[in-house]
Amino acid sequence: MAETPDEPRLAAWRAFIRAHASVVDRLDHELQAEQDLPLTWYEVLFHLERSPEHRLRLSDLASRLLLSRSGITRLVDRMVAAGVIERQACPTDRRGAFAALTPEGLTRLRRARPVHLRGIQEHFAVHIHPDEVDPVRAALERVLAAGQEPSSPG
Repeated sequence: MAETPDEPRLAAWRAFIRAHASVVDRLDHELQAEQDLPLTWYEVLFHLERSPEHRLRLSDLASRLLLSRSGITRLVDRMVAAGVIERQACPTDRRGAFAALTPEGLTRLRRARPVHLRGIQEHFAVHIHPDEVDPVRAALERVLAAGQEPSSPG
């Protein structure tokens, strides 16, 4: 028989889900309004900027963004058409491809970064008391780490 979380933990879960959705929605709205850049595009550009040679295999990018193979293909196609990234063939795997940051993409990312960071501050960070930062981070890191462990048979 499966255990269920107690009511305080269920309430924490619901608050987490609602807060995440609310903050992401506001960040997306601000980036689009001020920089004409969807949050999803910002995330792609961010990951590419931080990667060696400013590029990632499409499968790695999909994994970082929690997207399916078809989802990453559609996203990359739109971003390539906009000129912010380019698709590069993988020299060691004919079926593999890279997404690579273009100079235009890097410029757009750098312009959008202050908007994104301001939004994180206004919609998330300011609401966490300094004494809560470490416990909140630790709890979320435990949840994340547990999600990365192989599942054990039940």
